[in-house]
Amino acid sequence: MPDADLPTDASPIPGAETPLELTVVLPCLNEAETLAICIRKALGSIRDLGIAGEVVIADNGSTDGSQEIARAEGARVVDVPIKGYGAALMGGIEAARGRFVIMADADDSYDLSTLGPFVEALRAGADLVMGNRFEGGIAPGAMPPLHRYLGNPVLSLIGRLFFHSPAGDFHCGMRGFRRDAILGLGLRTTGMEFASEMVVKATLEQLVITEVPTTLSPDGRSRAPHLRTWRDGWRHLRFLLLYSPRWLFLYPGILLFTIGIVLGIALIPGPIEIGDHALDVSALIYAMVMVLVGFQAIMFGVFARSFAMNEGLLPVSKGLQRAFHVVTLERGLVIGVLALLVGLGLAIYSIVNWGSNDFGALDTRDAVRVAVPAATLLVLGVETIMASFFLSVLGLARR
Repeated sequence: MPDADLPTDASPIPGAETPLELTVVLPCLNEAETLAICIRKALGSIRDLGIAGEVVIADNGSTDGSQEIARAEGARVVDVPIKGYGAALMGGIEAARGRFVIMADADDSYDLSTLGPFVEALRAGADLVMGNRFEGGIAPGAMPPLHRYLGNPVLSLIGRLFFHSPAGDFHCGMRGFRRDAILGLGLRTTGMEFASEMVVKATLEQLVITEVPTTLSPDGRSRAPHLRTWRDGWRHLRFLLLYSPRWLFLYPGILLFTIGIVLGIALIPGPIEIGDHALDVSALIYAMVMVLVGFQAIMFGVFARSFAMNEGLLPVSKGLQRAFHVVTLERGLVIGVLALLVGLGLAIYSIVNWGSNDFGALDTRDAVRVAVPAATLLVLGVETIMASFFLSVLGLARR
């Protein structure tokens, strides 16, 4: 039976030709149990606020009659054939007629009867208004403990660390935004990581982001949710890493390269005594491996950031652009050739030294202390030359 306190008609919704202030978008895949109450709450809130608005159901192929329920309750149904949470939401956002959009789940876990705080923040100039369930309150049983105490806090922390985002609840499913601002971000993901992509890109594009407290209640469905903890958690984490080449490649590479250089320079003259033990040529070999892996990781970071800039996946980095003006193809080639020459000089020195001993047996430790740095410099020289040419190719697209 319909709730007596909630409206069941769509009277406040103007025709398609009338500009609207607000569209509430609900993604839907077999939500027959809870869809009607969600639509009534949203329409009731729109009426209470006295604004021109609508409810759009972005249906992702429901087979339980959700479409008919939505139309009967006064919502507009948009069929989205591409499967996935993100695909459904993007279909609904593109079809929205409102200047502002508020999205939420269609499982009655978010309170759609209180849209006012989101609308007020949007009217005040915010581009993206995030709900924060940790500030608004999470009812018992509304969120699994693994999500509440590990998944959401850790992923939100990573998001703030990697991208300096102000969002304290990265994955809140209820949020409002200016439709044109979000469409301008070029969002691409089709799955659950869509929630992360929206916040990350909004942050990188320096949109105005604010938060409002939001409550979370147990959903009203009898079936299991579409969310899969480990699969979708990994997809969120993977997206955060892929959109931050600095943390995925650059910073680990700088750390490895620095440790390898410092340790290698210390070991070249002789072993390092530590109590009754010593670091010797074996440690030198591992140090040079760290140098090579670190250098490759640094280059991967630069390649990934350049490619993402060219493809419009990430905004232009002013720091990287300045670096490209300093480290040109020609300068990179000079540095690579110098590394090659130094490595070649050390290799020749080791051969001459071997010849002075009639090419007989050498002290292994002394030989390794020359051969390993020589080989490392030769590899670094070749990699620097190839990296310089590859970055120049990427630079053609930028120009």
